[in-house]
Amino acid sequence: MGDRTAATTPGAPADDRQERLTALVAGRLDDVLVDAEFPELPGFTRGKVRDCYDLPDGRRILVATDRQSAFDQVLAAVPFKGRVLTAIARFWFEATRDIVANHVVAHPDPNVLVAKRLDMLPVEVVVRDYLTGSTSTSIWPMYAAGERRVYGIDLPDGLGKNAKLPATIITPTTKADAGGHDRPIAASDVAALGLTTADEWSQVTDAALKVFARGRDMARERGLILVDTKFEFGRDEQGRIVLADEILTPDSSRYWVADSYQARLAAGADPETLDKDFLRRWISARCNPYAEPIPPIPPETLAAFGARYIRLYETMTGEVFAPPAAAPPIRERIREALGGYR
Repeated sequence: MGDRTAATTPGAPADDRQERLTALVAGRLDDVLVDAEFPELPGFTRGKVRDCYDLPDGRRILVATDRQSAFDQVLAAVPFKGRVLTAIARFWFEATRDIVANHVVAHPDPNVLVAKRLDMLPVEVVVRDYLTGSTSTSIWPMYAAGERRVYGIDLPDGLGKNAKLPATIITPTTKADAGGHDRPIAASDVAALGLTTADEWSQVTDAALKVFARGRDMARERGLILVDTKFEFGRDEQGRIVLADEILTPDSSRYWVADSYQARLAAGADPETLDKDFLRRWISARCNPYAEPIPPIPPETLAAFGARYIRLYETMTGEVFAPPAAAPPIRERIREALGGYR
């Protein structure tokens, strides 16, 4: 994925890195993976970003495509995105495996994770340190509308957008069906609604807070603020709680650049972000994404967006991103890598 010997690039000035990476992505805008459906593999399902297969032996294949979603819609494809997401999640699964077991079995290709199939819990666990967000389940829109009790948690008056919360909070949502919206619930209601047992929910929240704290500390060491993130958990065949899906990626988390945060906050500007919020902000400035059509995203915006994902990868891992060769095509490479899985 990267080259640890080329240590100067991750530490280069941010403007220079952004320009370099934007040009890299812009040069490959047509080289994207949008479809990873292979008829020879069993149990195919499609999510917004990942194409998945359930194997008879209890393993699950997750192929991270380059599809980009926002506001519950697939909007475009971004070069290298699936490769970068897989690498970042792999980095964090390895960095947190001492805290909680995870579903990773193997990585036969840079876009592919082979995982243990789990009985997934029907709740997403969102951990937050800051009052921010733009989606229907984010806490800032609720707070700005005058709500002071969100997800069963009382927040004080006088907090501003993007301000640090008095304490880290967990704001769960129920998982929506395809095309639907997640629904906010109070943490105290998760077990009461039968989504988990009380003991399972205790294990989940303990693991989520510890993994988030690990991520926050490691991000701080690298000049980043881990703002919030989403976790998913499941039960394995022995009933143990296991961390699944993706963790601490720019699709599932917000990351801000630390050294500009205070100045931008004081000026009333949004923090510099290395995550999906870059695209959400672009869309929200042009339409109401829940009520109006989302306009086509210009190539230069997609390139700048993709560059931020690679910057996050380089900043967190200390590796220089090495783009794959244009040949063979991504789809053919992945199909060959999965030839032994049936």
